[in-house]
Amino acid sequence: MEARKARLRAQGRSDVLDRRPVPLSAVSPAMVKAVIAAEDARYWHRGVDWQAIREAAEWNRRIAGRKGRWKRGASTITQQLAKNLWLSGERTWWRKGREAAIALALDALVPKEKILEHYLSAIEWGERVWGVEAAARTTFGVPASALNARQAAWLAAMIPNPSWYLARPERHRQRAALIGERAFGNGKSVEEEESEEAPESPR
Repeated sequence: MEARKARLRAQGRSDVLDRRPVPLSAVSPAMVKAVIAAEDARYWHRGVDWQAIREAAEWNRRIAGRKGRWKRGASTITQQLAKNLWLSGERTWWRKGREAAIALALDALVPKEKILEHYLSAIEWGERVWGVEAAARTTFGVPASALNARQAAWLAAMIPNPSWYLARPERHRQRAALIGERAFGNGKSVEEEESEEAPESPR
């Protein structure tokens, strides 16, 4: 958030962001399911997903040098929270190592529900829209507690790079449908959508 505010100020624009933190109890169960399906299917079991890291490394090795294929990340929700709150967006092994260490500490010391609560109120859903409550009210005109399955999948499909997906509505629609299947049906996991992977958010 601070990086975005600094960027807005550098452009001579207002740095006021719409962020409305809410407790997890004020977020609909559908939204929680959709975000976990989109970002971290094994969220309730670990803070760092070593299996996902191995799978991502293998995928990135296989697609190296191939155009039209995005590298796959493996950051869990806990790692993303660590990065958003305490680290820069630089892509180095040093930063990833610190991110993993903080995530492991959070996972050992902070209840999973509280980590998810902070994550949902700290992620970007638009240039000035941060957190699930602001996203729900801005996009659908309802509080986060009232989001239904379709709306939840639509918002979850924007993570982690809303500007990229908003500029590509068909990709956004496809990912929302996939997340809906993963969270509320019996469809394939989001991780299988290899060719549709969006670039990581620049924050």
